[in-house]
Amino acid sequence: MTAFAPDWLYLREPADAAARAAELLDPLREYLDDEVVIRDLGCGTGSLGRWLAARLPGPQHWILHDHDAELLDRARASLPETALDGSPVDVVTEQGDVTALRAADLAGTSLVTASALLDLLTKDEVTALATAIVEAGCAALLVLSVTGRVELSPADPLDAAVAAAFNAHQRRITGGRRLLGPNAVDVAATVFGRLGATVVRAASAWRLGPDQAELQRQWLTGWVGAAVEQLPELRPVTDVYLQRRLEMAAAGELHAVIHHGDLLVLPPSLEVAA
Repeated sequence: MTAFAPDWLYLREPADAAARAAELLDPLREYLDDEVVIRDLGCGTGSLGRWLAARLPGPQHWILHDHDAELLDRARASLPETALDGSPVDVVTEQGDVTALRAADLAGTSLVTASALLDLLTKDEVTALATAIVEAGCAALLVLSVTGRVELSPADPLDAAVAAAFNAHQRRITGGRRLLGPNAVDVAATVFGRLGATVVRAASAWRLGPDQAELQRQWLTGWVGAAVEQLPELRPVTDVYLQRRLEMAAAGELHAVIHHGDLLVLPPSLEVAA
């Protein structure tokens, strides 16, 4: 699994919080019992837990999963102590590979959550995770998976070429694993559907304006850097392109919409309330 610096995760947290599809929470609340066990996969610094715990009622027991011990320590210390209705929230951590989880590991879990995870997985890994979730009878809230669409304003003739190379990088083979990248939401929705689960999809775009110049700067640098890593022949033109875009971001002249997708998954025997 990819490692992410804590500073980057904290920087993106407000954009993540604004982007997540809050409309998925009403049917989720309808499904959940009064007391829930939530397993957050690839939890990072705990951003999703900080956002979600305070939006769900009732006592909550969170189990945070990540391969990074430092991130687990940060996450455990930062989740809210109380739920939406003032009920207690308690937190434990489990270090390990989230792709190794199977149905038996999820026994007793009410809800599996993950943020910005699916696009880092392979088709086989998503299939195994979906199978584990469905066989364990859990709900799942899987949010902020990239979908490959980026809108920059004002537009630039090189935008499309950089986006295409970046998307190819997201689908690259690494360590013998073919990542799903922008295909992740479609693949996961299909797999869950074939397993009989109810799947609700929602859009969740980052919308970055002039007040988020530092996030724009870091995102642009990573976006263009990944594109050039995938297609080195772009470098002669992207060096100038990146500098131009960074200057626009610093001047407050750039707007960026980076599209993501969210999935709510409910067990096969349940349906989303109308």
